[in-house]
Formats: sequence, C-alpha cells, structure tokens
Amino acid sequence: MKILLLRFSSIGDIVLTTPVIRCLHQQLPQAEIHYLTRSTYTPLLRYNPHIHKVWEFEKNLSEVISQLRWENFDFIADLHCNWRSYRLRMALRRPSSGFPKLNAKKWLLVNTRINLLPDIHVVDRYFMAVTKLGITNDAQGIELFIPPDETLRSEGLPEQLQQGFIALVVGAKHPTKQIPESLAISIVERLPLPVMLLGGKEDHAKAESIVKHVGNKAVNACGKYSLLQSASALSLSRLVITGDTGLMHMAAAFRKPMIVLWGNTVPAFGMGPYLPAYSDKLVWHAEVNNLPCRPCSKLGFPQCPRGHFKCMLNHSAEEIAEKARKMIF
Repeated sequence: MKILLLRFSSIGDIVLTTPVIRCLHQQLPQAEIHYLTRSTYTPLLRYNPHIHKVWEFEKNLSEVISQLRWENFDFIADLHCNWRSYRLRMALRRPSSGFPKLNAKKWLLVNTRINLLPDIHVVDRYFMAVTKLGITNDAQGIELFIPPDETLRSEGLPEQLQQGFIALVVGAKHPTKQIPESLAISIVERLPLPVMLLGGKEDHAKAESIVKHVGNKAVNACGKYSLLQSASALSLSRLVITGDTGLMHMAAAFRKPMIVLWGNTVPAFGMGPYLPAYSDKLVWHAEVNNLPCRPCSKLGFPQCPRGHFKCMLNHSAEEIAEKARKMIF
C-alpha cells in the first residue's frame, strides 16, 4: 500500500502533521508513506524515520505531477485542503480525503466575535483525513528529528548560555504575531537566566537592538542557525518564551516548558502547542483579554490594523518573568 500526504506549508503546520505520519507508519507497517511539500520545508521531514520518500516542489505542482502519477498511490491524505491540493487530488485521480478547516467559523469569530469553533485541535482534525484507513491518534504528541550534523551541544554555545538559558523567539511570519522589541527588552531584563534570541535573518537587527539594551543577558542567534539548528537550540533551553510561531511547535516537539504570548490570534483556533495529555501543564498561555478587536485575523498582518498593537504591548513583563521563574525552578 502506498499513501501520499499533502501539506505544502508552513513550519508549524507541517510539524503538526507528524502524529499522522507516525500513526500511519505504526498502524499500517507494510505501507509506504510519501509526503509532498515545498522545497523550503523538506528539512522538517527529511530525517523522519516514518517517511519512505519526501517529494518537493519549488513553485508549481506541475513540477512533480507526472512523477506522482507513476507512483499510482492507493490513498491521498490531504492535510492542506486548499484549491491547489484539491486540484492535485483531481489530477492524480486516486482515492483521497481531507479534513475540516473550519474557515467559516474562524471568519465568524474574527469578524463578529461569535465563537462556534469546536474544542478540537488541528492535529485531531488532521486525523479525520485518514479515518477511512482505520488510523487513530496515539496521543503521543508531535515530533521532530534532527541529524547529528545539525545538533547543537551546550559546550558549543556562547559561554554565558552553557549553564542554562531561556529561549525567546523574537521572529514570526506575521509581525502581529511577533513579540515587540520593547516588550522583549522588559521581559529579558527580569528573567532569572540569560536568554538566547531566536528568529531568522530578517530578525537579526531587531535582536541586536534588544542586546544593546540588555547587554550580556542576551545573545543574538537570529539568522545564525539553520532551521533544524534553531530547533536544536530550543531543545537545549530550560524554557521557551514565544509568540504563535513555527518555533513554538518545534518546542512542543521537545516537550519544553513554554510561555506563549498570544497577539492577534487566539488558542480557540486550535493551533496552539500540541502535547501528550500527560504534559499539558508545560504550557502557560498569556493573553490580553477584553480587547474588542481581538482576534483580528486567523493568520496575521504586517502591522496592527488599529495602530495600537495592545494585544501584544499590554502583556505584563513582570507577570511573564514571575511565571518563568516558577516554571524553571
């Protein structure tokens, strides 16, 4: 039996599909598990021992359609469920299934503040795409595999981090999900351990500005590491402070204690850290409640639509630092 999984982006969404991958492999041990994604995200899947082959494309699905047809898959599990994945399913003409995206109910919450969303995580909705195969969720959480050449060691970190550090994620795909510079500075100043600032190359200048304010309390690692090396850095940390980001999900894969600062999105969307039932107390959700404009998007914006960004700026640095102390010690 040959099964193809579809999820084209992004970091967090792909990491959240790993329970489906694992359960397919374990519950159908004779099946070949194939996965199609964008080339940018293949490192997240390349070392997963439950996958037989990772397919990739740069921009257009036409790059791989003819090759995929030759595979003659027995089943396609669509974990993306947009018009592109639907067109691919139609082009391959193989048995397939998707999952409920709940976009209408998300729209209703964003635009009317009426919450009709079911209390179900997207991971559990992903499993609906494979119920026809008899696959069930093993409730063991998500996972991420890092090869030795991408694995960091404590002794190789800057000296002030080698005895323990807190990872603070300053980047995110959408600015309205990012922890603002001023808030990050206030948090770092109050934390009981030195801090590694994580993000991409585009976040380097922001992190440099934070370091200038807090001095030796923080190290700017934004853009220094590859995607998997950044994940490895998370695994070495004592605690992770993050917004609603892909690195948040990576931290969950390593069962790290975590403080999540929610901005324009909300946990009700079902996209928060996904952990085994026994470890749900590892996460503290920090939200600025009673804002009539929140949530303003299921994704994010280049800037706050109202211009005030209270959903992030009104977080209490003192409360976050105090919670961090309790979670670490």
